[in-house]
Amino acid sequence: MVNTKMLKLPEVLEEIGMSRAAFYRMRARGKGPKLRKLPNGQVRVSRADLDAWWESCTEHAA
Repeated sequence: MVNTKMLKLPEVLEEIGMSRAAFYRMRARGKGPKLRKLPNGQVRVSRADLDAWWESCTEHAA
């Protein structure tokens, strides 16, 4: 398995400039990056998943 950088939720929120509540509302609508839940209940987001999600948020002008 490739060693992928895993980000803690506060790191993700800081990077995208969003509150925890807004992030979870967005996730409830199926619009957020993929999360990985650890056995202790904490969540992580892989750098690759966050980058792919950011790319999918880009609007392309027609």
